[in-house]
Amino acid sequence: MKIGLIGLGLIGGSIAKALRAAAPETGITAYDIDRGALILAKKEGCIDEAADGVTKETFGACDMIFLCAPVSENDGNLDQIAAVMKEDAILTDVGSVKGDIHTHISRLGLESRFIGGHPMAGSEKTGYEHADADLFENVYYIITPTEQTNEEQLQKYERLIRCMRAIPLVMTPEKHDYVTAAVSHLPHVIAAALVNLVREEDKDDGVMKMIAAGGFRDITRIASSSPVMWEAICMANTEKVKKLLDTYIASLNAIRNTIEERDGKGIREFFSGARDYRDSFQMSDAGALRPVYALHVDIPDAPGTIAAIASILAEHGLSIKNIGIIHNREYEEGVLRVEFYDGTARAEAKKLLIKLQYQVYVS
Repeated sequence: MKIGLIGLGLIGGSIAKALRAAAPETGITAYDIDRGALILAKKEGCIDEAADGVTKETFGACDMIFLCAPVSENDGNLDQIAAVMKEDAILTDVGSVKGDIHTHISRLGLESRFIGGHPMAGSEKTGYEHADADLFENVYYIITPTEQTNEEQLQKYERLIRCMRAIPLVMTPEKHDYVTAAVSHLPHVIAAALVNLVREEDKDDGVMKMIAAGGFRDITRIASSSPVMWEAICMANTEKVKKLLDTYIASLNAIRNTIEERDGKGIREFFSGARDYRDSFQMSDAGALRPVYALHVDIPDAPGTIAAIASILAEHGLSIKNIGIIHNREYEEGVLRVEFYDGTARAEAKKLLIKLQYQVYVS
């Protein structure tokens, strides 16, 4: 099978790496405006051909072509690809909004050759240098076929998704955009709004920022995502984000009134309803937001203690993603917070530190 990638950033690069690891015989051609990414990918053996452009010579033989460039660039790329792709090739994308791309596909008469795709994975980091072959492992990969997609094409696409160790999930473009607006797009808007609120209320002394507790950090972590990407998403999925934002504002006004009226039962039901539904979530990697693999360790306030923990973990081949002292433990136990890249590393670290008589907490 020959795969074409238009865009070799975090997602495109991760697709290339995942396919190279799972099916080394797959031929991979990639094009990106960043020649440095192409050169590095070719040097690493991640791709077979670094294309200079979208031409029949470079992409005409591809069995499947992934649009992995920013959503705003898809229109121009689609026009070029439509002119060069072979008749039985499957065209797909990785965008987090599906309505727009399906509209453009219909305009170009490519509905029988297009299947929309959206891997529910990502990172605060961007670019090929942060691509990861394991990025899609056990995450939902939403597939949005058109009315003209045949069963053979769909099965072929699903096999490729499973090859990358992702979990295919088929739905309509309309349902996809509403679901992701609720569980991904709106939360990013809310997180950014909350951070901006605290920034504006923090005045000159910065006390709020200084003592921001774990709860605040947890629900605002996604506010560190790319502003450019979220501008594009909000512009593309405007109506559904706006509708859900209106509903959310109404729910905030409702709880505001409940608090103002000092309705203790209503306040308790507000929190208990949220807690019960949140606790019913199946906790796995297969969601819109990748989990944080962190643990907390009680340590004495003494020189060299953090270095000792880091050395112990390094000696056992456990890579640390982030490490630091928790100065506000209103919602967290443990003085030292250590974050890992995956759940396996966290489990091994917990077992190791407990064996060495450290007090370890995992939330």
